[in-house]
Amino acid sequence: MADLSINVNGMSFSNPFVIGSGPPGTNYKTIARCFKLGWGGVVAKTISLDTTEVVNVAPRYGKLRTPDGSQVYGFQNIELISDRGLEDWLDDFKRLKDDYPEGILIASIMEQHNKDRWQELTGIVAETGVDAFELNFSCPHGHPEDNMGAAMGQNPAIVEEVTRWVVEATDLPIWAKMTPNIQDIRVPARAAIAGGAHGVSAINTILAVTGVDLKTLRPVPTVEGRSTPGGFSYGAVKPIALRMCSEMVIDQPELELSGIGGVMCANDAIEFILLGSSTVQVCTGAMLQGHGMVKGLIEGLESFMEEHGFSTVRDFVGESLQYFTTHHDLVERQKQARIERAGQRNRDNEWGDDLASVTDKLTTN
Repeated sequence: MADLSINVNGMSFSNPFVIGSGPPGTNYKTIARCFKLGWGGVVAKTISLDTTEVVNVAPRYGKLRTPDGSQVYGFQNIELISDRGLEDWLDDFKRLKDDYPEGILIASIMEQHNKDRWQELTGIVAETGVDAFELNFSCPHGHPEDNMGAAMGQNPAIVEEVTRWVVEATDLPIWAKMTPNIQDIRVPARAAIAGGAHGVSAINTILAVTGVDLKTLRPVPTVEGRSTPGGFSYGAVKPIALRMCSEMVIDQPELELSGIGGVMCANDAIEFILLGSSTVQVCTGAMLQGHGMVKGLIEGLESFMEEHGFSTVRDFVGESLQYFTTHHDLVERQKQARIERAGQRNRDNEWGDDLASVTDKLTTN
């Protein structure tokens, strides 16, 4: 029987599947349900000190569907961090650790660029018994005027500085959550580790506009006739997330990474593990499929491990990274293998009226 448990930064996860920060872990009730159903851990919805005003709007979501409308493959939100009071959260954290002591509970925190505020929040939350912290350097919308979220995460110097502030205030493990809304995600990841982070989480949502309602001509989601760009997630972002995650681990081979971005099923999560993630976070998937999707994740992972003979999850973390190379190397390998026996051809000359058939010839899967 495959062993799905994994130890990350001293935390023992029963399986690598973790609820990502957001509505699926927004209060005691939702987090307790996660633990009951078998999630390996939960990153609670991001919190801040009460003096940071948080006002959410409704509606605040938009779905990107296939042309026939039958499937959702993209999801946008303009939701802010938690609008619940800090005292309510502190009570929830204490109660959750009392009721589910084996459940890995990670507090997500976000504050202004102010040392006292970050350290005050860290100290207060640490007393509740949470297992770790995730530093939200990545929320793509809300409070940019206070240099919070992605506005902070896009500045590597600030990422390193703030991470160091939190490290000074607690002995608990710290993950820094990376924004994809940046030219090179490896740079802030390096800064977080330099500041003392024990690992990183990535990616957060991609700043986007889901679309326009062709009846009303209003962008979606629409609030009182207006909209604003928001965070884009779910299956459509997975290729981008996989690329960024693999880049960070190739850059820092010892990096503990919690992969995020577009997990809809077990195979998606397994791909993140193969590309270097020791845990995999799911938020939008749980919102659209329900907390119970973890059952399929667990069953799919067990089947995969048994099929390939992997005894533990660690056995294949990053297993597929060895197969990345440069385009120049691909050309050399193809020459050596004599795949193009008729000699080197200019494939651009092969394109004609039937684009689909030529595309199929050049496709792996």
